Amino acid sequence: MTERGLLIVLSGPSGVGKGTVRKAIFEDDGVDFRYSISATTRKPRTGEENGKDYFFVSREEFEEKIQAGDMLEYAEYVGNYYGTPRSFIEETLASGKDVFLEIDVQGALQVKAKMPEGVYIFLTPPDIKNLRMRLEGRGTDSADVIEKRVAAAKDELKKMINYNYAVENDVVEKAVDRIKAIITAERLRVSRVIDQITD
Repeated sequence: MTERGLLIVLSGPSGVGKGTVRKAIFEDDGVDFRYSISATTRKPRTGEENGKDYFFVSREEFEEKIQAGDMLEYAEYVGNYYGTPRSFIEETLASGKDVFLEIDVQGALQVKAKMPEGVYIFLTPPDIKNLRMRLEGRGTDSADVIEKRVAAAKDELKKMINYNYAVENDVVEKAVDRIKAIITAERLRVSRVIDQITD
């Protein structure tokens, strides 16, 4: 019987560097994860491929998936749905492959409610001052938007209690090493290996 893969969920407040850390993890030669592809009702942009960048579906299809319970999490943003299809994750895990999901805090908590067996990792800034500096350094948001993001981050940091692990993103390479160590430890959990050894 194929050993079931791990669902690894990386989450944290806006500006903490989730995308940067996830990209660095996937660039590591020793890593063999499947990246969870989101579904969306928006039209593909130039160069985007169905099944690679997103699963592009109609609004009707997306709503049918919601009704059927096939969306692990979803949200509507500027008139389009975005979400994580459960079937893709279930099939990939059943095939023995690990699935890596990088997602916002609200989405991660929706996923955890449906798949509590996953490994939930909260990426934290060294402190709020550092997070503010990162947001300002992006140069993409007005001062007002940055204040809103910082306020939202303070609220999201309180939700860290719902995760299994907290990893500080002080230096990307160190954060990657910490996450890899967590995944190694999770693979060695007695509950995951006992059946293989005792059968």
